[in-house]
This record gives sequence, structure tokens and C-alpha cells, in this order.
Amino acid sequence: MARRAVEQELSRERILEAARHLFITKGYRAISMRSIGQHLGYSHGSLYYHFKEKAELFYAIVIEDFGYLSSCLNGVMSGPEIDEFTRTELLLLEFIRFGLEHPHQYEIMFMTRDEELLAYCRSEQSRCLDLFASIVRGHLSEGLHTEDSLKSIPLSLFLSAHGFVSYYIQEKATFEEIRPAAVNHVRNLCAHLHLPASRL
Repeated sequence: MARRAVEQELSRERILEAARHLFITKGYRAISMRSIGQHLGYSHGSLYYHFKEKAELFYAIVIEDFGYLSSCLNGVMSGPEIDEFTRTELLLLEFIRFGLEHPHQYEIMFMTRDEELLAYCRSEQSRCLDLFASIVRGHLSEGLHTEDSLKSIPLSLFLSAHGFVSYYIQEKATFEEIRPAAVNHVRNLCAHLHLPASRL
């Protein structure tokens, strides 16, 4: 089959979707480029038009998933105001929603213990945390926090939200099922943060 025809028929997006499914259900080490090709009904050689190796394919998935999470977080910050929540509370709720609506992606992004895979995730985790921290710091009241607390508060919030997501992923709960608990959790976290008086 001509290269152009293969590229048109077997898109990068289809490969990423299939590989993500297989990595999640079978495990990274159990999957090969050949098995991904078989899953799609193509020879593994067809995949090499888009990805040179399995590691490059996995990293592309990580980049895509972290990019989607970043767009979700930024979307909350630029979206409509909701009177009953501060922007920081909305940020935390959106992070929790993402984790519980995309548990398999979340596990790859934040919960893998495989050192080889962590090497691909760490830089994206760091970028995500930097974005999260910058948004939180932008909504803390000026003059009420030390330089150290401006660094530590976003990390504490992030880790608390991560712990919440990790627990409920193990429970196989959906976001809608535990939404009241999520709201209570983020309100408890934000209760003493000295957020601006006006609900942003």
C-alpha cells in the first residue's frame, strides 16, 4: 500500500486511541507496535509512518492527555462565573472531574510506578503543576501570604485533589456520583486561604 494511502486511512489519532486503550488494559510492557497494528487491522509497519517506536507513541499519548487537561483548567478560568464558587474551587473541581471522567488516562499521567514511563511523564507533570500553581496564586489575596506560602499552597491543593481522585478511582466512582463529596472537599481545602472577598 502506498505511503500516502496508509497515512490517509490510518490516522495518527486512530493509532493514539488504540494504543492508549491497549496500554491501559494490557500494560505498557505487554504491548508491542505489532500488537497495536494487529488491533487496528494493519501491519505494524504502517504505524512507523507516524511513530518511530513504542516509546515515542506513548509519549505522544502523554502529551495529548496533559494538553487536554491544561485546556480544561484554562477553560474554567476563562469560562462563566458561578456565584457559589471561587475560581480556585472551580479549578479544583475541574481537576477532580477530569480525573474521574478519564480514570485510565489519569492513571497513566499521575499514578504509574513504572520508572521507564515516569521518565516520559515527569516533564508534563511539572508543566501541569506549574499551570495549576500559577492559576491558584493569581487568585490568592495580595499581601496576606508569604513568598513561601505562595509556593506551598498550590502544591498542597494539588496533592489534596490528587489524593481525592486517586481514592475514588480505586472505588470506580464517577464524578457525578461523588460530586457532593468533591464540593465539600474543595470547600474545606479553600476555607482558610484568604481568597479575595468578592467571589471571582
